[in-house]
Amino acid sequence: MSVISRGFGGHRGTPDPRVPPGQYATDEFPVLSAGPTQHIDTEDWALDITDIDGSKTTMSWRQLMDLPSEEITVDIHCVTKWSKLGTTWRGVPVDALLDETESEAEYALVHSYGGYTTNLPLEDLLNGKAWVVFEYDGGELDPAHGGPARLLVPHLYLWKSAKWISGIELRLDDQAGFWESLGYHEYGDPWLEQRYAGD
Repeated sequence: MSVISRGFGGHRGTPDPRVPPGQYATDEFPVLSAGPTQHIDTEDWALDITDIDGSKTTMSWRQLMDLPSEEITVDIHCVTKWSKLGTTWRGVPVDALLDETESEAEYALVHSYGGYTTNLPLEDLLNGKAWVVFEYDGGELDPAHGGPARLLVPHLYLWKSAKWISGIELRLDDQAGFWESLGYHEYGDPWLEQRYAGD
């Protein structure tokens, strides 16, 4: 069941070249999730990185905090047609998380606390395209928006930016995630309006 904030409404804002086709800009940050909000204490949080041979490394919250982080300002786009421009986050580039992993993988299946998954080509997580973020707008990331940490892949629709991230499974093949198995597009480029399979 999706959870939608009371602030979620109809078309607002003015046309902006940063807004992809079929989207509208909003100052709000609607909450949409595939299930209930997960509440994970940072003492219990862990991120598993699993390679194609099944080998796994586990990163604790303290280890994540010890990695160099970046502040990034990006536009985000939801498949439900809203876009929020100029959002500011702090997080660790996925490049840093996979820095010591030498893998032949071409895809990733990202796992979340609560059972959510989403699939991406591995190249869309690397070269400064994706982060595991833990701050939003100068403060701790709220659980409703994926805190304590979520994936952020701003060049794709927001369902690819898995909330409450718990694992990155590296794969040779592309395995559909939660929404993808229910008919959403395998890739999800907002500029091509890749909302559903066949778009």
